[in-house]
Amino acid sequence: MRVEVDEQRARAVGRALGPVVRSAPLDPFDDPRYYPPRGASKRDVAAYFLVMVAMDHRLSRPGRDYEGVVDGELYHGADLLYRLGSKRFAEDRSFFEAERLAKVTTKDVLEWLTARGRDGREVRPPDPDVRAELLRDLGSKLLKLYDGDPYLLVAESGGYLRRGVGDGFIDRLKVFKAYQDPVEKKAFLLAKFLERRGVLPVQDPQDKELPIDNHLTRIAVRTGIVDVDRNTLERMALGDEFEPFEDVQLRMAARLAYRIVAQSAGVDPFALDDFLWTFGRRCCTLEAPSCVRGCDARCEGAGGCSAGRCVLAGVCRASADKLYMVPEHRFLETWWY
Repeated sequence: MRVEVDEQRARAVGRALGPVVRSAPLDPFDDPRYYPPRGASKRDVAAYFLVMVAMDHRLSRPGRDYEGVVDGELYHGADLLYRLGSKRFAEDRSFFEAERLAKVTTKDVLEWLTARGRDGREVRPPDPDVRAELLRDLGSKLLKLYDGDPYLLVAESGGYLRRGVGDGFIDRLKVFKAYQDPVEKKAFLLAKFLERRGVLPVQDPQDKELPIDNHLTRIAVRTGIVDVDRNTLERMALGDEFEPFEDVQLRMAARLAYRIVAQSAGVDPFALDDFLWTFGRRCCTLEAPSCVRGCDARCEGAGGCSAGRCVLAGVCRASADKLYMVPEHRFLETWWY
């Protein structure tokens, strides 16, 4: 498999996205439907996001969407996960304490994260046993290493993402199984949430990276900021399962490419991630990207369309070469992202 970063195209994508990202308001992540309300303590906010990001991976599988109704409203994927998380936080805040997490069972996870679909059938997250194990590991290590206080992770890092030999916030997270992804998607997603909520005052913004999930990887390949060989494109189109080392290779290239995009755009990497994540869900979607189906209100509302065209139409490789209009690479059995 050949994977390369196209620096020239990444700079062009950055120039195209700079004005869009700079004009978009930053999400404060305080919508009570999904997150702790304003006024919650830093310790409680840290505990909530540490748990929720640990669970934030591969919620839907082929033919089995994670989509359910909560209080009369339909939620999908991560929206459903965080809606159920916020509901649990409001009803039983002690669930997020280290002592409780260390004893979590698969049954607990299923009772918490199961909802009813529109047809009334139960909707459950995949791999509940894995999710329970990740929470137990999180709770037990918080007790052993941080006296059960998740805010000490922030305090002892001094607000640095990287510092010394493993003393920064990102490196401290690696002791937990949920945060051992080689490309550090969950770790940087957690850092973004905590910075935005005023819990993690990042002292080294030059060390920020985008949390590279499936949406961002798909966009990177389609736009061409990550260039891969024809055989790899064909494997993506056919839905072949990728090996873990191939997934890491792709996402590390995407991480580097997006660093160049952010620098060229002159924007904060976490702000760029806000836009790209929404762009991947509303515009450059898995099966019906806006450049194929046409712009709609959801994409326009995300800032992904302007004057009836995708904002990346002039720089996206797939807009000129349909060979690159591939779905995301298939790598399902993971808790990395």
